Amino acid sequence: MGRSKKKGPYVDMKLLRKIRELDTTKERKIINTYSRDCTIIPDFVGHTIGVHNGKTFIPVYITEEMVGHKLGEFAPTTIFRGHGGKKAKRAMRKKKG
Repeated sequence: MGRSKKKGPYVDMKLLRKIRELDTTKERKIINTYSRDCTIIPDFVGHTIGVHNGKTFIPVYITEEMVGHKLGEFAPTTIFRGHGGKKAKRAMRKKKG
């Protein structure tokens, strides 16, 4: 279930303030944020935002196609290492030795 249309999209005000500050100084640097639920708005386009995935900050360059999505969609929190089973274990042993 998403956020109500009456409330509008959620945008982290601290992040928006930092983006606008960078726009006035014409500076390009990565802004780190923990706000994965923040909706991407057109003001963010052209900036790189470091989105926290629970361990590190993953740099995400914002393009026009990303507007309307959430920041967390572009910073995966899990790493798929393959399915288990006997075949996978045998394949790993062959690779190692």
